[in-house]
Formats: sequence, structure tokens, C-alpha cells
Amino acid sequence: MHAVPSSTVATSDVVRPDSPCGLAAELAARPEWWRPLVAYHAGTRWYRLITRTDQLEVWLLSWLPGQGTDLHDHGQASGAFATAAGTLTERVLTTKPGEPPVEISRTLATGRSRAFGPHHIHQVTNLGTVPAVSVHVYTPALTVMNRYRLEPQGLLHLAADQVGADW
Repeated sequence: MHAVPSSTVATSDVVRPDSPCGLAAELAARPEWWRPLVAYHAGTRWYRLITRTDQLEVWLLSWLPGQGTDLHDHGQASGAFATAAGTLTERVLTTKPGEPPVEISRTLATGRSRAFGPHHIHQVTNLGTVPAVSVHVYTPALTVMNRYRLEPQGLLHLAADQVGADW
């Protein structure tokens, strides 16, 4: 099956507080925590590392209308993100050997969160008309982010961005 399981898009009644999704949702629901930290940049989405241990990493991101990521994954890390303000659209790409990639898009409004496993290929974009803010949690901490492009012949790996060297 290629579809994104609906259970990976969480609502407050199904989020475990001790999970990456639970932590992201908890922090996103506390504007008194993230508002003093957030900034907005016209040229690209803004991001700030909030905390990093060997096992966990928390990032705060802002997205002006039209800003987004390339198709990417987070290497071996699992994680989650929660929309703290605005609305984000996630484009997910799944691949199976010998089959064409399958795409699905999902909108995550304020208060919605999304969990994902290792090598989850997605693109996140603010397609709305107002700024968006999101909280991202990765476990273990990020070491690599792979960037991709969808070509007519399939998924093309563009680069492996390394922590400490590329961001």
C-alpha cells in the first residue's frame, strides 16, 4: 500500500505525551513558549535548533506564504512535526522497487501533528496566505538529510546534507 496512513496524522486525542509527536504537539500548543523565539525571513523559511541531545532534537520553524522545503528525508531519524500557527501542506512520496512513485498531499492546520519513520520522503510548504510556525522533533538527533527530485523516470537523489557541514 502506498497511501499515507491516516493514523500518522495525529489529533490531540491520539497523541502520546512521551512520543516525538506528543512533544511536538505539546510545544506547538504553547505560543507563550515559541512566540518569543520565532523569526521570519523573506528569502527562505527560518529555523532554529532549540535543543539537541544524542537521542532527541527539537527545532522551531517559520514559513511565510510560498516558502517550503525540497523533497527530503531525515535519514535514519524518526520524528514528528506539529503546526503551531497557520497551515502547512505536506507532500509525501512513497516508492516501491519496480513501481512508479506515488504522491499524496495532506494539509495540517494549527494544532495538527504528523509522525513519520526513517527515510520518510516529504516536502513541506506553506501554501496559505498567512505565516505558519511549526515544531519538529527528531529521534535520534539528525545526522543527515537526503534531498530528492521527482523525475519522469523516478526519484533522483540529489544530495546528502550532513549535520555540521550543510546546516
